[in-house]
Amino acid sequence: MARQSLREKLLDAGFQTLWNSGYAAAGVRDIVAAADARPGSFTNHFASKEEFAGEVLERYFAYVSGLVEAALARDGTPPTGRLRRYLDVITSKLEAHDWARGCMIGNLSLETAVHSEPLRLRLVAIFERWRQPFAACIAEGQATGDITNAFDPEDLADFLLSSWQGAMLRMKVERSPEPLERFKKIIFSTVFAKEQAR
Repeated sequence: MARQSLREKLLDAGFQTLWNSGYAAAGVRDIVAAADARPGSFTNHFASKEEFAGEVLERYFAYVSGLVEAALARDGTPPTGRLRRYLDVITSKLEAHDWARGCMIGNLSLETAVHSEPLRLRLVAIFERWRQPFAACIAEGQATGDITNAFDPEDLADFLLSSWQGAMLRMKVERSPEPLERFKKIIFSTVFAKEQAR
């Protein structure tokens, strides 16, 4: 079995360090120590902490994209059912961390967007890519009459992601699933409800 490269070890360690401490509190020394690497090894692989955090974000987004793909897969489930399935999958993962962790993309958006233009732009690009599969699923629901046509599918996808991030923020504050369940109850009774049921 091939040995894991030091670069990969640093990314793995940094992933956990950023999760546990946040961007500002996660120092390069902490990341290097968690990777059991030599001081100074970080700069051999990454030009800056910003660049490193950008790569950690991409790694996290690849993981999230896998969850999106599985939840929204066309398997005979109606589009609204697939959207609910995604939210329920994320809810179960949040529960595993006692409602305290949230989403790394949302966490770093709050923490870095004001202070780091490279990370802000990286996050903009991630949200744009993240929105696409939801917009496609919503458009499918609009075509069958299961989702209102009053709004553009991309706007609805953006609304879904933004509102869900807000619900997760409240979840972390309250250490409770109530904000998540409230969000799901309202969105599937209004925006993602059949026209005749509204």
